[in-house]
Amino acid sequence: MIQPRFKDAPHFRDFWEHGNGKQLIEFSGAEVSFEHFEKFAPYFHHVDETGDEVVRDVYFTKKFHEASKEIEQYIRNGVSETDDVPESVKKLFRQTQKVPQWLDYNLLKSGVELCMRSNLDSLISLRDYCLIGGYDYAYLNKPLIVTEALKKGAVKRLSETLDFWVNATRYNALEVHAKGYEFAIKTRLIHSYARLSIKKHYKDWDTENWGEPINSWDMMATYIGFSLVFLHSLKKLGNSFSVEEEQGIFHLWKYVGYLLGIPEQLLPDDKKQATEYFYLWTSVQPPSDKDSVLLAHSLLDESLENPILKYEFQRKNLKYLHVCCTWFLLDDEVCKRLQIPEVPFRNLFPKSKILFNKIYDSLVSRNVRIQRGNKDQMKVLEDYLAITKNSNFH
Repeated sequence: MIQPRFKDAPHFRDFWEHGNGKQLIEFSGAEVSFEHFEKFAPYFHHVDETGDEVVRDVYFTKKFHEASKEIEQYIRNGVSETDDVPESVKKLFRQTQKVPQWLDYNLLKSGVELCMRSNLDSLISLRDYCLIGGYDYAYLNKPLIVTEALKKGAVKRLSETLDFWVNATRYNALEVHAKGYEFAIKTRLIHSYARLSIKKHYKDWDTENWGEPINSWDMMATYIGFSLVFLHSLKKLGNSFSVEEEQGIFHLWKYVGYLLGIPEQLLPDDKKQATEYFYLWTSVQPPSDKDSVLLAHSLLDESLENPILKYEFQRKNLKYLHVCCTWFLLDDEVCKRLQIPEVPFRNLFPKSKILFNKIYDSLVSRNVRIQRGNKDQMKVLEDYLAITKNSNFH
């Protein structure tokens, strides 16, 4: 049985006693302890069997693009019990086409509005806190390393994350057959495909320490990144949000998690629960290793490689701004472990951002901020998608 093996380690204690973990406890009113550790630990070896079955039945029996086309048909047209499709496909769509009783459409709407209203701060939070901060958890990153995601490059990886996030956080995006719903199902099957490929081709996978590849507990932590950590980041950057919007973010990602096949009991309803769940999960994760550093630097250098900005000085400046935000949002200890470069005047940009947000919020109506945020985020996504279509980023 797995133990909270890093609970006395310096990186764990530092995070929860002095760093962002301490701030998360204050932010959420969480009461952290190891009382419920046994309830969560089995999920380290738990995976989405339903998704895996579909991959075995559909993807492993034909060419990849044919399988993808077939799945797309199911997503867009739905699957009924009388259809001539594998039982695993029926099982997957039985679950995802059934809207859970707890789903509250008003809360979903509040959640997506906060995502849009926060405009580029949403994207800064995802990139410079959620994504790069996640690299500090060495075991969480192992599937990325063994599937050679580094070779694909950060531009492609960022583009895929952005595509998923933007499409899941628009109005009515998660309705059955809608675009966000489609992204959730496809992402779920990509996870299953990656997991089965790792188990088949990667004999050195260390199940005892790393858990199953892309296990349910790691998935929970990833989705707490999109909700709890994301909110904490917005708060740090000087954004305010209503109780309704905050509940909306958790509700939104609870539903996305449900579509992705994460067990419901792992999906937190609010920031207090999310912090308590996250606390337990971090106790089985060691700090950054050399792979973490490679991933972090690949992400930072993405600004230099990405041809969206035409001139080198613009790209260098963008990297500098991301480095400043990373230092501002993450703990210094984490930044040092990930070898984030030291830069001068690193608080200037984040601090001016906070000031700007306070003024902007008081001058511009909520509806205008939602519309402008949606437009600006869509523009960033379009730029990324245009670039990754170019052959050199395949």
